[in-house]
Amino acid sequence: MPESGQKTTQGHINETTPVVTATRRTGLLVTLVLGGLTALPPLSMDMYLPALPEVTGALRAPAATVQLTLTACLAGMALGQLVVGPMSDKWGRRRPLLIGMVVYVLATAVCALAPTAELLIGFRLLQGLAGAAGIVIARAVVRDLYDGVEMARFFSTLMLISGAAPIIAPLIGGQILRLTDWRGVFHVLTAIGLLLTLVVWRFLHETLPPERRHEGGVGQALRTMRGLLADRVFTGYMLTGGLAFAALFAYISASPFVVQDLYGASPQTFSLLFGLNSIGLVAVGQINGKLLVGRVSLDKALGCGLGAILLAAVALTLMTSGVLGEVGLAPIAAGLFVLMSAMGLAMPNTNAQALMRTPHAAGSASALLGTSSFLIGAVASPLVGIAGEHTAVPMAVVQLGCAVLALACFLGLCRPWRTPENRTGEPA
Repeated sequence: MPESGQKTTQGHINETTPVVTATRRTGLLVTLVLGGLTALPPLSMDMYLPALPEVTGALRAPAATVQLTLTACLAGMALGQLVVGPMSDKWGRRRPLLIGMVVYVLATAVCALAPTAELLIGFRLLQGLAGAAGIVIARAVVRDLYDGVEMARFFSTLMLISGAAPIIAPLIGGQILRLTDWRGVFHVLTAIGLLLTLVVWRFLHETLPPERRHEGGVGQALRTMRGLLADRVFTGYMLTGGLAFAALFAYISASPFVVQDLYGASPQTFSLLFGLNSIGLVAVGQINGKLLVGRVSLDKALGCGLGAILLAAVALTLMTSGVLGEVGLAPIAAGLFVLMSAMGLAMPNTNAQALMRTPHAAGSASALLGTSSFLIGAVASPLVGIAGEHTAVPMAVVQLGCAVLALACFLGLCRPWRTPENRTGEPA
């Protein structure tokens, strides 16, 4: 690694932070802990999905009201990152993370006892706000410990753990409902949160030494974020990753309806296809981390991923709109598989490229990356049903629009054909 790179990562570790060196030596354990932190939010969302009809009956609330329990959790995860990220730059990583995990455990326990839908919505919001600590600080810890291609490799490794969460979460939720009622889902999430809190407290050491922390309050945090957003290249990677994530959100929102209702697949077939797509995403993420990173530039790998997403979205648009005639489930499933798998190139590399520019404010940068992805995804998701329940065209069009905009942000703002030195030296 170049001398300048050692100064920003290993230099701090060797000179001032022996605990970080210890953390590096426990690489597998740290990977599992950080993977668990990034997997907790999808577990919180997806384990609960099979219980929605039961919650509607048990709390005697309209389906639309119960659906707000999902929206509240998602909104909390988006907004919580904006709070926790700057906190971790000021106070270090451990303290905000442990506070967030304790609040998550308490909020989840109250969700299990909620007597009304309104109370459940409120504490799901708090659960999301607290759970955001795991997402944002996990990314910041990776930035503290790694730089360059090592960071990209680590993000790809995290996908192996966090990518499995959406696959197994609905299955776990379904099995819990066979043994108990919907409240049991929150009891299990409470136990998972408590266990993860204890593991973090025992094994995840502080990774941000005092001399690298920021002083100041809310005003300083806002100025830091404004400075990050003024960096054209950072903003380009942020928007590129957020728009790619929105294409993924469009798939998650529309695929149950498209695969089952429009193309006649059984719930079991849908679960199988959903699992295969998630495996494709994880597998490509591992190919990125194990084979491509270090041999191919991150921008080239990212560009290939965005190109594959765009081609898959074009194919899906042509197939769903009837331009290619009547098509069955298999071609649609193939297009979705390619789109999902290509996320394994897009997501880890956008995170790595953005965070490499922000060693001075990794928490705030991580917050902006996470919040933008959730907010853009939340805007894109409702659009997939804008034309009603009898066509898959909106899903494909939303994915195509997100892919085109992601590629435009990558080319127009990041300008990957220029060397990193030139891009860093340019005014924002």
